[in-house]
Amino acid sequence: MAGILSVSRTNLAQRRQKLRRQRQIKIIQAIWRTLAVTGFASVLFWVAIQPMWVLKDSGQIVIKSGNQVLTQKDIYSLLGLSSPQSLWRVEPSLIADSLRKQPHIAQVTVSRRLLPPGLIIEIQERVPVAIAQINKDQTVISCVLNPSFMGKSAEIKSCLQNSGTANQPHELGLLDASGVWIPLSKYISINPKAKLPQLIVIGSTTQYKPFWTQLYEAISQSSLKVTEINFQDPTNLILKTELGNVHLGSPSNRLPEQIQALAQMRRLPSEVSLSNIDHIDIKNPAIPLVQMNQKKSALVIKKSELLNKTPIR
Repeated sequence: MAGILSVSRTNLAQRRQKLRRQRQIKIIQAIWRTLAVTGFASVLFWVAIQPMWVLKDSGQIVIKSGNQVLTQKDIYSLLGLSSPQSLWRVEPSLIADSLRKQPHIAQVTVSRRLLPPGLIIEIQERVPVAIAQINKDQTVISCVLNPSFMGKSAEIKSCLQNSGTANQPHELGLLDASGVWIPLSKYISINPKAKLPQLIVIGSTTQYKPFWTQLYEAISQSSLKVTEINFQDPTNLILKTELGNVHLGSPSNRLPEQIQALAQMRRLPSEVSLSNIDHIDIKNPAIPLVQMNQKKSALVIKKSELLNKTPIR
């Protein structure tokens, strides 16, 4: 019995010693782990506060739009950054939100760049599809569409002054396919070499905003060229096309149907001299009318004739 008790006590002593060593090892490992993490964090903090991690000027900010790299200082002025500023204090999400408020920017992502220190901003700009102006003024239209027009603020101001509309707000702008208004001067300041669209839209945004998306989609898909859309008369939407002026009546959900009926009249020049046409009336797309200048009478074009493409009688 004495031998058994002696062995048990020895085993217990060895187990206690083993557990004591394991605890000591764990404590040492925890201390080393803490020291390593603290040291690594200290190194990162030291590196972060070095002068090299500071935004000093716009040269450290790369702005991309698709495959194009923009270097204009106008974008930098929109960021709201004070210089110099620590790169780590810059909030990419706040910058992105600020840029999204600009009418010519649809989407934007902002990220920090560590080497070399800076910011990378990728923007998706709105693509203008039409030049928009409130009042029909041929002086402004001719000035803007002139091949020598560079889109500078002074040129835009000169265009408006020559037409007597310099003091009217939002007189001249651009529209994208969804109907968002883009100030012409701001768009060109970012895209000085951009080619302006040839489509002209006349009227206030409140007049055409409810119908713009479906109308532009119908026109863009049509084979008939449309150069001007006039929304000034709420009871009669007028298009200027390669066939002449077209009256559509009050804008409605029938616009795509009306544009389709107009496209089916492409053979009209082979039947009637366009110089003799006052306007084309498609208020009822099932019964288009061609109003003549000389006889002051209307030619009724049956829907079946349009579909069968038979000559106009």
